[in-house]
Amino acid sequence: MPYLDGPAQLAAALDAASRGWHVFPLIPGDKRPAVRDWENRATTDAKRITRCWTHAPYNIGIATGPSRLVVVDLDTPKDTDDTPPAAWAESGVTDGADVLAVLCERHGQPFPADTHTVRTGRGGLHLYFAAPEGEELRNTQGKLGWKIDTRAGGGYVVAAGSVALTGRYTTAYRSLVAPLPGWLAELLRPAPLPPQKPVTVPLTTRDRRGKFLTAALNAELTRVTTSGEHQHNNALYIAAVALGQLVAGGELDAYEVTEKLTEAALSVGQGEREAHRTIASGLRAGANRPRSVAA
Repeated sequence: MPYLDGPAQLAAALDAASRGWHVFPLIPGDKRPAVRDWENRATTDAKRITRCWTHAPYNIGIATGPSRLVVVDLDTPKDTDDTPPAAWAESGVTDGADVLAVLCERHGQPFPADTHTVRTGRGGLHLYFAAPEGEELRNTQGKLGWKIDTRAGGGYVVAAGSVALTGRYTTAYRSLVAPLPGWLAELLRPAPLPPQKPVTVPLTTRDRRGKFLTAALNAELTRVTTSGEHQHNNALYIAAVALGQLVAGGELDAYEVTEKLTEAALSVGQGEREAHRTIASGLRAGANRPRSVAA
């Protein structure tokens, strides 16, 4: 077990929060969350943070989505057999930082070093950038190149002050967070979705109860497919709660509801894994208030 210093990690958590970054506890000596629903529980509240980190020497996680951060993770090879693929096998390329340097050269851009930077326990680098205004980028894995991942909406990073089995996370360059360079933002944006057909359930019955249930399902699907750019997940949760009440009342089939809500979520660009988590959470909440419809 690595040496853990509770007061030092509390100070690091408070420092991160003072920058407007939403923090949450990671398992002591580990990089995994110590709490469920960490993205929603992440906070900048000094009292909550002090109470939490006084309890145990937790490592510090920063929820990048609520913090409006995009963190570029420049990793290092994990063993001697971890070599760059042909596309990046240029002279001198040994890790993610080298790949980013090549990428900068290919795009005629300077290396984006003038921003807050954290050195990871394995010797890699986390470059912190402010997310572009008016849009939410999501996590990527290898999209920019070998040994480069990014953490944004739906993700988190291990903050400076944390100590894992791989080593201590330290601040390599303490600075203001620079805006994400436009050329990197362009590379990280998802490809545009093709035109989407409305996700609806056809009316298959003429009785009043059947019409009500079909209309209720279609209304919640519409809630998701017409939600604002940054409201998709919230709309999906609300829809799952409403339909979960009908599922609990024996009026709708849980599998069918999950399938239709997932289809709606995918049509607006949500990831399938994230959608399934949100739907399952909403259905559980809706089950607390079963609802049935008179025939």
